[in-house]
Amino acid sequence: MLPSKEEISRRQQFEEIERSSMQPLPDNRYECRHQKLATVMKNGHICLTVDKHYYSVPYTFIGKKVKILYASSKVDIYYNYECIASHSRNQRKYQYTTLNEHLASAHRYITEWSPEHFINQALQIDQQVADYICKVLELKQHPEQAYKSCSGILNLGRKAGRERLIKACKRASNFGIYNYPIIVEILERNFDQLDLDDEITNQKNQIPDHDNIRGPEYYQ
Repeated sequence: MLPSKEEISRRQQFEEIERSSMQPLPDNRYECRHQKLATVMKNGHICLTVDKHYYSVPYTFIGKKVKILYASSKVDIYYNYECIASHSRNQRKYQYTTLNEHLASAHRYITEWSPEHFINQALQIDQQVADYICKVLELKQHPEQAYKSCSGILNLGRKAGRERLIKACKRASNFGIYNYPIIVEILERNFDQLDLDDEITNQKNQIPDHDNIRGPEYYQ
């Protein structure tokens, strides 16, 4: 028979009756989780828009609507109430968190492509090209666009030659235009072969002022 409440203290009640029924505390502190909806992109990733960071999911869910539950340390992705992917949260903008097993073979290049990958390749050509690649990476809103532009620009160096690519990047930088199409146009029209002053004069003399002529804004 248990003693009456008047006969034991609150501390005794806890030690003798309540403690044995208690469960251990969780290893991690409770975190409030937030919710977002997203569509899985064609490259097998979703974008957590609050961070502008991309997380992989199994490629079989491409095109599906999913729910993202995230806290300060973790991102979980659900489809039809089933957790299909979990990642540690990363708040670096325009970067990818990717698990190889999530990707179809056609998308595995993403794990190899990074800003450092393209900058290092450009440095092997010339500092001028590396500076230009850095601006492309900085100004493109989406990583896929930046990576494809960088890959295309570096491939032009293999086709047109190192010296022509260096000069083309210098001229595009002088125009303040940082993307693949302007480098293509400079090389196709041989503007890289001209002195910058001659190039500007040549454009003024040969290209009429017409609404259909593409200007620098075309490449932005």
